[in-house]
Amino acid sequence: QGDPEVGRTRLELMEREREKAVMRGRNRIDLDRKKFWRNNIGFWVLGLCNNFSYVIMLSAAHDILSKQESTNTTAEPPPPSPPSLPPPMQMQVSGRFDCNPVSTAAILLADILPTLVIKLSSPIFIHLISYRVRVCFCCLSAIISFIIVSVSVSTWISLLGVVFASISSGLGEYTFLSLTAHFDSAVVDGWASGTGAAGLFGALSYSGLTQFGVTPKTTLQIMILVPIVQGFSYFFLLSTPPTHSTLNSGASEDRAGGPEDQAGGPEDQAGGQEDQAEGPEDQAEGQEDQPLIQLQTADSILTFSRKMRIIRGCLKYTVPLGLVYFAEYFINQGLFELLYFPHAFLDHNAQYRWYQTIYQGGVFISRSSGAFIKIRRIWILTLLQFGNAVLLLAAAWYGPVPSLWLIFAAVLFEGLLGGAGYVNAFNNITLESEPGDREFAMGAASVADTLGISLSGVVSLPFHDWMCNLN
Repeated sequence: QGDPEVGRTRLELMEREREKAVMRGRNRIDLDRKKFWRNNIGFWVLGLCNNFSYVIMLSAAHDILSKQESTNTTAEPPPPSPPSLPPPMQMQVSGRFDCNPVSTAAILLADILPTLVIKLSSPIFIHLISYRVRVCFCCLSAIISFIIVSVSVSTWISLLGVVFASISSGLGEYTFLSLTAHFDSAVVDGWASGTGAAGLFGALSYSGLTQFGVTPKTTLQIMILVPIVQGFSYFFLLSTPPTHSTLNSGASEDRAGGPEDQAGGPEDQAGGQEDQAEGPEDQAEGQEDQPLIQLQTADSILTFSRKMRIIRGCLKYTVPLGLVYFAEYFINQGLFELLYFPHAFLDHNAQYRWYQTIYQGGVFISRSSGAFIKIRRIWILTLLQFGNAVLLLAAAWYGPVPSLWLIFAAVLFEGLLGGAGYVNAFNNITLESEPGDREFAMGAASVADTLGISLSGVVSLPFHDWMCNLN
């Protein structure tokens, strides 16, 4: 029993086991890191692609209406007007402002009302539809929207195309925000940053291409690539997303992830087929990463009273967020077209496009700051945004300010406030929701910004027409 050789052998065996345990721990950390970045990049791309069609339609709103007015007036050429004004500005010659006869808020309403209907009705039935079917429908709707608007010859056909873009964006936002509950909470930052990037790159790509001579029709047709990338990101970039909502009453399939997910589960949990030998440990790792997958009890089926309790708990963030977006889109769709500098280096159409681009740049910056800047009091952003709206309204009413660059600065600030409200509201809801409630809470809270935008469109439309008719 005192043999030193036996003692050394035991020590060597213990040391080897310890080294193996350390290596397994390092491998798990590496796999966690790879999965973390893979899912964050996946949600970033999903956010980018999901909001792209929505942003493109708003950026193209002025051109869509201008094209229809030009088409409608080809039979009877308009009377001569100063060459510095583009054709759509010739339509309103008796008022104080150069306006389209139809407010760009009409495009906003077509772009947002279907989204509102989808988000208000989704809590009732959407859990019955698999995530895969929803994503495919979103991609198809976006493709249809670009095709219809690019070939349209009338305002109402164009608005139909915008409606398809709205369906794609609204269903996509509800779906992907709900889906974040199945992953690490950091993917919310990735999603928010991606939606901000959609605003910047969508507006910038449209403004840039049209500025350099590409026609709006060709530009819209090029954008068909975006929903294709969206589908690729969901099916091939995310690490085995669930097929159904965990709120589905038939969640027995989801408990195991379904036949397809059962086959893919160990691969996801271990980070790859080659690492399946570590089965139990990697299974535990996967369960930690996607806690809602474990919550397959009777509590997974939310009662109506529980849903109402969740919604009430979200109101302290959703109400201020909705008001931020109300003021924000009142500026965008009610005031942008009225803030025209006749002697600037950009014509009216170009000024409108660059207002949208700069605004979206601010949104992208602030939506990408969620991991670094935390704001709990969303109502502060609401007050600042309403103050910004009042200042820009005064600028439109009393005449051009000394420099176009001052308006650009105010528009950038508007975007920063809106993006900060979005990312912080959803981050706060994610952190404060109980795990079993998070999927429903994230989807239901997505109604807030849509409702604010819709109400803003309703107000902006008559306000725009009233301002345009002032003598």
